[in-house]
Amino acid sequence: MKKFTLSILSFFLILGSIYAQENLTYQKPPQEILELVDVPLAPTTIVDSEGEKMVFLYRDQYKSIAELSEEELRLAGLRINPVTNISSRATYYNNIEMQAIDGDEPTPITGLPENPRLSNFSWSPDETKMAFTHTSDTGVALWVVDFETTEARELTPAKLNANMGNTINWFKDNSAILVKMLPEDRKELIDTETSIPTGPTVSVSDGKEAQNRTYQDLLKNPNDEYNFEQLAHAELVKVSLDGTTSNWKESDMYSSISFSPDGNYVMVTTIDRPFSYLVPYYRFPSVSTVYDINGQKINTVNQVPLIEDLPKGFMATQKGKRNFQWRHDAPATLIYVKALDEGDPEVEVSHRDEVFQLDAPFSGDGKSLIKTIDRYAGITWGNDNTAIIEDRWWNTRNTRTYVFDPSDATKEPKVLFDRNYQDIYSDPGNFVTTDNEFGESVLELKNNNTFLLGNGFTEDGQFPFVDKLDLENGETERLYQSNYNDKKESLVKALDMEEGELLVRIESSTEYPNYYLRDIYEEEELTQITSFENPFKSLEEVSKEVITYEREDGLTLTGTLYLPADFDKENPEKLPLIIWAYPREYKDKNSASQNTSNPNDFTYPYYGSPIYWVNRGYAVLDDAAFPIVGEGEDQPNDTFKEQLVANAKAAIDAVDEMGYIDRDRVAVGGHSYGAFMTANLLSHSDLFAAGIARSGAYNRTLTPFGFQSEERNYWEAPEVYNTMSPFMNSEKMKTPLLLIHGEADNNSGTYPMQSERYFNALKGLGATARLVMLPKESHGYSAKESVLHVLWEQDQWLEKYVKNKDKNTVKNESEVLND
Repeated sequence: MKKFTLSILSFFLILGSIYAQENLTYQKPPQEILELVDVPLAPTTIVDSEGEKMVFLYRDQYKSIAELSEEELRLAGLRINPVTNISSRATYYNNIEMQAIDGDEPTPITGLPENPRLSNFSWSPDETKMAFTHTSDTGVALWVVDFETTEARELTPAKLNANMGNTINWFKDNSAILVKMLPEDRKELIDTETSIPTGPTVSVSDGKEAQNRTYQDLLKNPNDEYNFEQLAHAELVKVSLDGTTSNWKESDMYSSISFSPDGNYVMVTTIDRPFSYLVPYYRFPSVSTVYDINGQKINTVNQVPLIEDLPKGFMATQKGKRNFQWRHDAPATLIYVKALDEGDPEVEVSHRDEVFQLDAPFSGDGKSLIKTIDRYAGITWGNDNTAIIEDRWWNTRNTRTYVFDPSDATKEPKVLFDRNYQDIYSDPGNFVTTDNEFGESVLELKNNNTFLLGNGFTEDGQFPFVDKLDLENGETERLYQSNYNDKKESLVKALDMEEGELLVRIESSTEYPNYYLRDIYEEEELTQITSFENPFKSLEEVSKEVITYEREDGLTLTGTLYLPADFDKENPEKLPLIIWAYPREYKDKNSASQNTSNPNDFTYPYYGSPIYWVNRGYAVLDDAAFPIVGEGEDQPNDTFKEQLVANAKAAIDAVDEMGYIDRDRVAVGGHSYGAFMTANLLSHSDLFAAGIARSGAYNRTLTPFGFQSEERNYWEAPEVYNTMSPFMNSEKMKTPLLLIHGEADNNSGTYPMQSERYFNALKGLGATARLVMLPKESHGYSAKESVLHVLWEQDQWLEKYVKNKDKNTVKNESEVLND
């Protein structure tokens, strides 16, 4: 009996060790990492359309875990704080400054609220003021700053409803703002944790295919429906700048509000029932109505039913009218799009979409303007006779850019560019726009010429450019090209093409990005506007270079290699290496082999970066190219596993051949799809000593209707889904893997359950793994406590299983012998 009792006791001790959890408080990483995390951010910079003033918005780099712990409801794809009535994940700023472009120093804005939590910034039409919201403990208030007096003041009490966004909309005469306010008759919300159910939740399939992605935060039951409806309801209220208010429209579920360019009409879209438990709110039924400036109805222009059953494919879209918006170059003209293939990519047609124009009083059907060969992707309006339209087709990665005459649909559109949008070397750039008399962005036109700002990626490096394009013959003339080899110049905004004045940003690997005025006709004329300092001093002496190498099939790959500041390249010490990457799918090898890394990008160690570890004695290959290519009829994922391993081997071989690393001490890591990559590499190769996988998905049968760039569903390609799923290959895991996941991850497909179930499989099969679940965190991590702890976890893992791999192996063998 004693022997039996001891056996039972031993069994439960073993069971306890299998399921034991660590009771751990938030930890901090070593000082070498900590000093790079807790630094002040340079401000977000906003420039007015005339290029006369800059607004600087300041914020803390991270939230606190207390902020993330505020009350939150997750409904219909939204995350809402029901107490304050704004997104529970909103980013807040805490200070504002303004500086004239030709000024020396920024001017602080006075009168800001105590403990500012500012968001929803919106220029007035004349750009002399800016409205914004302030979120207090009790709600959201409307504020405005006057840039002539540099003073801010409150316009409303904390009663705005910012749950659905689109909260602030200026009247075009600059005198007032149309806002969403909490309705007076809002009912109490249902506490779904304590409420007593009145029956089961029943969902029904009526025989139609509804192959939807795995959306998160959906409605789940009638209580959710009720709460969503209460939180979505708002009244539209006109708030004058003197603080007086008047009701504009009664309570409804308003999703979007848009003034016509001349300000005489307002298009308002409302959400309607029935709701859905399969798709987010933006696919619920909706009604779009045009009102006059006083809120009197003119006409209903569109009614969209519930969209649960789109055809299969990334290029699928809804039937009927869609994409209603105001035409920027006309006082009050609506445009919309209709699919000519019923929204089904499988239907063969000569043209996929048709664009229509609808004039006041906005009744009936509009007149046709143009048909696009592939799916409509947007219009840049110029004038009565000139506009630019783009279409796109994901399956071929093709995009076309046309110039057409909106006044004459019988004129054949002229194709300006017809290219693979993944071929970044052929990217012609973005069209330069300017504000017209309505304050709307339209094409910058000089005679029959327009202008393009390009990123300028080439085989030899990145050299941004300005081109003049003749719309008649399609010929381009280069007006300016950056020639920096030791810095990076980004063309931010064309301020005056007549004078050749551009706002640019210049940086280097150690020089923080700052703004300058560039005269492209006098290239030596460069006027510095801002002087932000580099807060990451300990990285200034780090070695950084973009290396180029080949995969075994000849595909050219690149990565950015960092080496410690004191590393001697002439007499190199063999360092441990961290490879950080994110796989991307391509349909041709030419695009897959192109380089978009610039060694002169400022070295910025954000929360998820591996760069911290260069100060801990590691070599780091960041943004290593991991292309997955499928040409012709072949799909990239048909050979995902093989290409993944080939990419990894090529990266290790390249750095090893430089003599810098110990290839037995190499770690691999990634976030989201990069985490998926990491788990697959550890399962199907012996190249690595350890891995770090953050916020990933590991069982593709849980995303059965497509994932990432995989368009086929599970039942069409079960072998692909199973082969690509690390969960299905858990028995092959022989390498230590650190799994990290936010408990509140809302990214499509990366449910927290993905990491939990994968860890359970690994643990059950005897793999070395650790699972860290971060309370309150979503797909990315935003609380300072969480970020510091993640860095500590990663550092502990790398030190144990990579840098000190041999010592750890000896120790483990010793423990086995002692047992």
